[in-house]
Amino acid sequence: MAKDLSSSIEFLAVQDCVWKQRGNAVTLRSDLREFMKRLIDGYPPGLHAHELIDIDRICFQVERIYQPGGRLADLGGGLGMFTPVCAAFGMRAFLVDDFADRVNADYAIEDFVAHQGLGVHVIRTPVLEWGRYFESDSLDIVTSFDSLEHWHHSPRPVFAEAFRVLKPGGSLLISAPNAVNLAKRVSVPLGRGNWSHFEDWFYPETFRAHVREPVLADLLRMVDELGFVKGGIWGRNWAGYHGGRLKRALTRLIDHPLRARPTLCSDLYVLAQKPA
Repeated sequence: MAKDLSSSIEFLAVQDCVWKQRGNAVTLRSDLREFMKRLIDGYPPGLHAHELIDIDRICFQVERIYQPGGRLADLGGGLGMFTPVCAAFGMRAFLVDDFADRVNADYAIEDFVAHQGLGVHVIRTPVLEWGRYFESDSLDIVTSFDSLEHWHHSPRPVFAEAFRVLKPGGSLLISAPNAVNLAKRVSVPLGRGNWSHFEDWFYPETFRAHVREPVLADLLRMVDELGFVKGGIWGRNWAGYHGGRLKRALTRLIDHPLRARPTLCSDLYVLAQKPA
């Protein structure tokens, strides 16, 4: 792993110089994809397939918030590549998570050399307590991807802390699964449930699956009531690419047309700013 990480960092140093000279989204996307393919080699083999599918999603997320030298806190990022990639591309990245999901019993964040080697600051804490680690007006970006739907408490105090710790003009980027996406509008009338699998709900001592999925209006009202200014809305369909062969084929067919209607997509993104 040390050799893989070293070669990835050397590659990044060269690409960083090229990117600063060319400085466009296409170049950033290309560099991100190439770097993440190298980064995955340092992940446990059991996670390789999932991380490979996740490359496009992380590219999209980084492109929305990238700020050279910016200070970022990612809430509930788990073992994913988002924070190490942000750190590698020159941001100061804080990964905030309680690391209590089932996958964490098999893979400990302390064993992920990429996070350590690329300078990710890991904060192990319940998300309700995350704000005490940061001073007011100290961060440029706060992100939370596919996390809030798992919380057994209101998201209000969590994102109220985001408003406090963000600098004026700082950005909050939230994503969550869409409770009324196109697939659910079709499957529910046909009698299929749209919640967690029975095994995930009934057997574990602690339920960690989806508690409440929002709709777009929920996310927009949330950031508005907390004092943020809305900056962008996107719909994507990453969930479909993690399914079986038929589901992936259907997702490829409808993905791009659906993006024009975020309320029909499987994944919702809302970008908001703290007023300057």
